[in-house]
Amino acid sequence: MDKIHGTLGLVGCGQLGAALASALLRAGVVEPGRMWIANRSGPLPTLADYPGLNWTREVPVLVEECDTLLLALPPAAGRKLRFNGAGRLVVSVMAGVDVEALNTISGGARVVRAMSSPAAETGMAYSPWFAGAGVSETDRAVVRALFSACGITDEVPEESQIDVFTAITGPVPGFVAAFAASVQDYANGQGVAPEVARRAVGQLFHSAGAMLATSERPAADFVRDMVDYAGTTAAGLEALRAAGLTDVVAQGLEAARRRCLTIGTPEG
Repeated sequence: MDKIHGTLGLVGCGQLGAALASALLRAGVVEPGRMWIANRSGPLPTLADYPGLNWTREVPVLVEECDTLLLALPPAAGRKLRFNGAGRLVVSVMAGVDVEALNTISGGARVVRAMSSPAAETGMAYSPWFAGAGVSETDRAVVRALFSACGITDEVPEESQIDVFTAITGPVPGFVAAFAASVQDYANGQGVAPEVARRAVGQLFHSAGAMLATSERPAADFVRDMVDYAGTTAAGLEALRAAGLTDVVAQGLEAARRRCLTIGTPEG
């Protein structure tokens, strides 16, 4: 795992921020003594295994000490933040806060807008990112190192795609859990004990996720395989298609994407 040079400052240590901090420290991307965390509630017990971490309640103190800043605040709080980050790299995982707003927040820093998820804590997050103007190849290497410690990462060519991924991959388990709950409810309705249904459905999604994650084939190929086999699963898949599953899922994801555009704003 590549390490980053210089000092890293994390602003915000809620669920997502704490998951990112755990991932970075566990992977050794940054040493505790070169990491600062600004958190209004002070040091977190969950990070007590990393002695030497620098804690502060004051963002200006952190900014002064750090070369790279990672913003993991709730959007409403992040939009109100102001600091002088000129000459620094600022990476944000705040939902809906675009590059223009990040420029205002950071006082002209080189900014990267990203999305991740609490799955970072176990190294299973997907973290896409978009680089603003002036971000160098050296900066990009830092961003890749940060998010590779959290799972899988890609640079995307258009900022609008970050809103798409905020809807799709940000809410873990989110939409996947909603579908799993429906399968579990069906099993319960057929008389399967709740605990047995929970374990069966959990294992189903665990194995399916592993298959999809480790294959280069698109998900549609797996569906086609099942349909072509013309067995019991094919009958179920055809019924879901006829019921408009694809359209319903698209409607839900589009609603989530649109929410990204207003979250943390007066309109939201």
